[in-house]
Amino acid sequence: MGASPMLEYAFFEGRIVPFADAKISVGTHAVQYGTGAFAGIRGYLDADGETINIFRLPEHAARLLNSAKLLRATLPFTRETLARTIVDLVEKNAPTGDVYIRPFVYKSSVQLTPRLTGLDNELAVYMLQLGDYLDTAAGVKAAVSSWQRVADNAIPGRGKLSGAYINSALAKDEAEEKGADEAILLDQHGHVAEGSGCNLFLVRDGALVTAPITGDILEGITRRTMIQFARDEGIPVEERDIDRSELYIVDEAFFCGTGVQIAPITSIDGRPVGDGIPGPITLKIREIFFDTVRGRNPDYAHFLTKVRAKVASAAD
Repeated sequence: MGASPMLEYAFFEGRIVPFADAKISVGTHAVQYGTGAFAGIRGYLDADGETINIFRLPEHAARLLNSAKLLRATLPFTRETLARTIVDLVEKNAPTGDVYIRPFVYKSSVQLTPRLTGLDNELAVYMLQLGDYLDTAAGVKAAVSSWQRVADNAIPGRGKLSGAYINSALAKDEAEEKGADEAILLDQHGHVAEGSGCNLFLVRDGALVTAPITGDILEGITRRTMIQFARDEGIPVEERDIDRSELYIVDEAFFCGTGVQIAPITSIDGRPVGDGIPGPITLKIREIFFDTVRGRNPDYAHFLTKVRAKVASAAD
């Protein structure tokens, strides 16, 4: 995500502490072996300027707990208590603008055996200020990576497992070295999977097309939201295998995810996507998304967990 200002407080070892005090040993199992799982959650400043809208918090909490199951990590949290912990931290930090929230489940034992059982587990949560990760207006350049998307039978892709993200890092570096902004990875069968840290949608003949959740992709919460937006707008949605060559003849394309939000793709491997500018379906879905997270769309208000923000003018 790049360097962004960290907010003052974090949740660490069962309590809220100053971020600077949330420290682990260099020998921590998760550091040595990548035995952790994380969530990325966005909080948006509402159009009223006084509320932080946390986007789909219950779903993010549920997915993090599912990722913990993949790690055989037992935690003293339910979906509801995990969400409440995150709300408490947001209230404590009292942000005045958009934030990114990073909960992290990790194997906290200092132990040098690559295993999952017999280890202690912890939850940490921190927050930072974050604007756009990729260009959500003009669009981005994408490049198909030579690195294959990790297969579910090797490392489960439907969980946000920290060790798996070396796969993303390799692909992202390669894309940037090619002059692109983001990578597109293919799966073990040569089908289009997703970006380095985001899901991918294409538009062909008026239909929204994306890889199936059985295609070694993350079961993205923003992805699920895009599908709902499209269907509510009467836009057909196809979840199916996508060949690489199909990328070069699509009418529109965009990345989506908590970090990237909605980022139109204007070229893939140097070939323009459509007219080389964001297309009408992409723009429509992007508009619905940002109206929703800013609190301007009552149809999807149920996606938001509202937390009172501390505005700069407030007396305290």
